[in-house]
Amino acid sequence: MTALVNSRLLGESFVTLFVIMDPPGTLPVFLALTATAEHRERVRAARQAVAVALLVIVLFAVFGQGILGYLQVTLPALQGAGGLLLLLIALELLTDRADSPVQTEGVNIAFVPLGTPLLAGPGAIVATMVFAGRVHSVADVAGLALGVLAVFVVLYLVLRFAGLILRLLGRSGVSLVTRISGLLLSAIAVQLIANSVTAFVQAAS
Repeated sequence: MTALVNSRLLGESFVTLFVIMDPPGTLPVFLALTATAEHRERVRAARQAVAVALLVIVLFAVFGQGILGYLQVTLPALQGAGGLLLLLIALELLTDRADSPVQTEGVNIAFVPLGTPLLAGPGAIVATMVFAGRVHSVADVAGLALGVLAVFVVLYLVLRFAGLILRLLGRSGVSLVTRISGLLLSAIAVQLIANSVTAFVQAAS
């Protein structure tokens, strides 16, 4: 009997997007941007930011391959570029040099910078496009969709209860989780680069 869901793709997409988007790491930025907001406004900002980020990710998952075809860029090239990009993000997480998004005057912070680039940033977009390139069946579609949705559910819950989570973990706890996420992300980045090199070598031979 054929599996209805590709559990491996589900797990890989969830873990990869989780460490890239780094829900615990978004807490300080989210709280800083909504420091003067009331509880109801903070909840609405969390909901809108997650919805915007999910829309961006879905659009690139669906149309990203078409964009690559138009630009004549191969998937191994995208994997290599994505791996390098993720490695830079991982180094920023490990060394705490990530630049905090600056609030844009006159713009809904749920859209910019929360929805993008804080949540749906370049790393998440590239990773989603790479996973979309591995979709070849209904089970793959279901696995990727569930993995992405699971990440965004976690993101929403983290932002929705940001104040409570920050009190429980403390700033030291959030920093520790961020470092662990950076370590995992660096391993994923190296694997993407290795897969890219292998694909190029196989194509040349």
